[in-house]
Amino acid sequence: MQPYRLLLAEDHIIFRELIKRSLKEIPGLEVVGEVSDGRELLESVESLNPHMVILDIGLPSLSGLDAAKKIKEKHPGIKILLLTMYKSRDHLARALEVGVDGYLLKEDAFKDLLTAIGLIRAGKSYISKLLHQQMLERFVQKSRNKPSNSKPLSPREIEVLKYLAEGKSSKEIAASLLISESTVRIHLRNIKKKLFTKTNVDLVRYALKHGYASLT
Repeated sequence: MQPYRLLLAEDHIIFRELIKRSLKEIPGLEVVGEVSDGRELLESVESLNPHMVILDIGLPSLSGLDAAKKIKEKHPGIKILLLTMYKSRDHLARALEVGVDGYLLKEDAFKDLLTAIGLIRAGKSYISKLLHQQMLERFVQKSRNKPSNSKPLSPREIEVLKYLAEGKSSKEIAASLLISESTVRIHLRNIKKKLFTKTNVDLVRYALKHGYASLT
């Protein structure tokens, strides 16, 4: 099987080297390149054709968010995982707007990095669990007005959405609500239809924009 190609963009050399060496020990992953600034990253994306870019927000020359936006505009199939020290809701909200596939904090464990890579590789999204409480707070603080063309969520759908925002998996949500995982997936599918979203991270993005009083 072809290895999953990773490109690292981090201007702190020691940290970048540690990540590279750790990832090289993981079967199925290949670090095909490493860069230290945003403009070099854009050039390397063209020449190395990675499956995923792991980058910091605070890159010189061109910020990680600006570089991510340009990559997604030109190569929407390339996955992007932000690995950053920034824990603010504003940075997270902007990252989701840009369309990144994952947002991980540098204080997270290496196993969280591997989990994020695996989920994103499988077509899902990942947000650091350390940020889930901040996202819940954002639900309350943001505007409580929903778009007029969206359909209201049922009480059970609101419960499912609340647990999802808390970082629970479908299995954990099912256990909490005493329903099957397939029922959880049906609820999530229905919520996405009602809110005109496509993925779980879209639900988070929607909540960051509009808020849900029912989740308080």
